[in-house]
Amino acid sequence: MAWLRAFIYQSFLIITVIPYAIACLIWMPLPLRRRYRLTVGWPRLGVWGAKVILGIRWRVKGWENLPDGPAIVLSKHQSAWETMFFAAHLPRDVCFVYKRELHRIPFFGWGLALLRMIPIDRSRGRDAFDQVIRVGRVRLQEGRWPLLFPEGTRMPPGTTGRYKMGGALLAEATGAPVIPIAHNAGECWPRRAFLKKPGMVTVSIGPLIPTEGLSAAEINEKVQAWIESEMRVLNPERYAGE
Repeated sequence: MAWLRAFIYQSFLIITVIPYAIACLIWMPLPLRRRYRLTVGWPRLGVWGAKVILGIRWRVKGWENLPDGPAIVLSKHQSAWETMFFAAHLPRDVCFVYKRELHRIPFFGWGLALLRMIPIDRSRGRDAFDQVIRVGRVRLQEGRWPLLFPEGTRMPPGTTGRYKMGGALLAEATGAPVIPIAHNAGECWPRRAFLKKPGMVTVSIGPLIPTEGLSAAEINEKVQAWIESEMRVLNPERYAGE
């Protein structure tokens, strides 16, 4: 039964992404904000489909911590579910920092490329960090929220990767506050797994972290401290051996 649900859901994503990608090309002349709202209809469908087909429900702690102004979102990364959720449900347009190669993916990559986010060439090393700061500053001025996953890749539940400095460097350079987010989507949507598990995903939005006067290292430390301590609140059983 779990295999059948997973197959139906995967088919649902494939069938819906094709017309959405074609629609993205059709509405390309529209203003960016309007195009964004139309395009994120697909990740919204993905989150809805995960609930209806797979039984993956969700709840949010800390909606009240979201500011009505510029901010940088730094989040735990465990699955593809949260990438769809953030695009569909955060109140401001988000700009993911991602590897430019994703633009080559048929249909999905086309729609992504049209949203003017923050694609980077990872092979350029330090230049990629400079690009995050340069383009991220512009996106903040546009009223959008840059969104980064400091660990850089999806981490299995109960594990912690090295928190990279890209988001903290952007915060240091711009003075924008940071929205830290913890969640346990990996409990239902395991990394690189075809089979998904029904259950409740909790997305926890932390208090805004001011960054004025702090170094990138200090910002990074504060972000990691809050996210990782909150992960131990969401799923204490994962850390019982510490």
